[in-house]
Amino acid sequence: MRKALRWLLALTVLLGTLSTAAGAATAAEPEPTDIKDRLLSIPGMSLVQEKPYPGYRYFVLNYTQPVDHRHPGRGTFQQRITVLHKDTSRPTVFYTSGYNVSTTPSRREPTQIVDGNQVSLEYRFFTPSRPEPADWSKLDIWQAASDQHRVYQALKTVYAANWLATGGSKGGMTATYYERFYPRDMDGVVAYVAPNDVVNDEDSAYDRFFTQVGTKACRDRLDAVQREALVRREPLEKRYARYAADNGYTFDTIGSLDRAYEAVVLDYVWGFWQYSLLKDCDTVPADAATASDDAIWDSVDTISGFSAYTDQGLQTYTPYYYQAGTQLGAPTIHFPYLGRDLVRYGYQPPRNLVPRSIPMRFQPRAMRDVDTWVRHHATHMLFVYGQNDPWGAERFRLGAGARDAYVFTAPGLNHGANVAGLVPEEKSLATARVLDWAGLSPATVARAKPLARYDARLDARDTEREPAPRP
Repeated sequence: MRKALRWLLALTVLLGTLSTAAGAATAAEPEPTDIKDRLLSIPGMSLVQEKPYPGYRYFVLNYTQPVDHRHPGRGTFQQRITVLHKDTSRPTVFYTSGYNVSTTPSRREPTQIVDGNQVSLEYRFFTPSRPEPADWSKLDIWQAASDQHRVYQALKTVYAANWLATGGSKGGMTATYYERFYPRDMDGVVAYVAPNDVVNDEDSAYDRFFTQVGTKACRDRLDAVQREALVRREPLEKRYARYAADNGYTFDTIGSLDRAYEAVVLDYVWGFWQYSLLKDCDTVPADAATASDDAIWDSVDTISGFSAYTDQGLQTYTPYYYQAGTQLGAPTIHFPYLGRDLVRYGYQPPRNLVPRSIPMRFQPRAMRDVDTWVRHHATHMLFVYGQNDPWGAERFRLGAGARDAYVFTAPGLNHGANVAGLVPEEKSLATARVLDWAGLSPATVARAKPLARYDARLDARDTEREPAPRP
């Protein structure tokens, strides 16, 4: 009996030892080392595609996000992100355009400056990153900032070095809002050409801008083409109707072809200065009154785009127009040189550009809150504007509470302004601050030069083109 008990006790100890050893072996299993495996080990992360690029790994991913960050149990959606991976020891740049995310490998200017990784995020409600069904009340700047916050928290476990947020235009706005709501996440922010419409109903800054930008000769040439397009409204609208029929375009959202035509023409001057340079005035018809209908049409179409206010053209940008009409605000400018007899509708408000099935209500405090926060609390923030960019007429400004923060203007540049286009002293200072915020060595900061060589495919500086006036 004693032998049986001793045997049973020995067996129990042995089994316990084996169980402990097995547990220890399981616990000792190494963490994934391949970057793809590390990314996919993050809960909610899934792979769409990996694309090769020399010197990098590039991943297109989906990440599970709550539709409502205040009530995360009330449904989820898949948000598209991309990761341009260089090395987990390098700084990481968190980029968003504020619109769709491109799935072609690219590198934003701060990523080139710090020679780092880049995480790019598609803005919520731009397809395919749209909840189904879409509750449009959950499309606001706080929810979008919370998307970024969750992605940062998930990826910080992989990329432990410093992080910088960046974006251009609406992406610059997005980076700023993210910093306002989650100021402890990023080590620095570089916001390019970010509009700041604090009081939506007061847009006189834009009117003043258009009386001063460029040269009088260029302004007169643009104004004349715009006016002539309205003088010739009847024949050019017949051409527009044929163009729409040939391409299957409709005008239900804006209300009519006539409204759409005027909206495109009124965008003409804004669109030129947003995307063109002063030297490009030579491409504008010199004598609008004697120019052919083809010349007027082609100039307006090239700059404004006659597809912009069709249902098909508006559909992609419904999330932007919704936000413009609920929080961001939208510009209203006047055209005294055109005369009341030529302008029937004026600038179309965002409500006219969003299907009526989507309810909208403007929240005037949203931009005032962000503006006040930036003035009093901006830290490690850089704002870059273009001298000839209309969106810079209403911009972010710094107050006495700002620390290690800067607003610079690139002379002669448009909506594609960047650090490289600043005057030498400001370019060196901006580059040095970005390197410092990225946590790089004092010697590297002192050199104030981008660390990565220019890559014509990755670093294309063309402005992200949307029909104007969209930031």
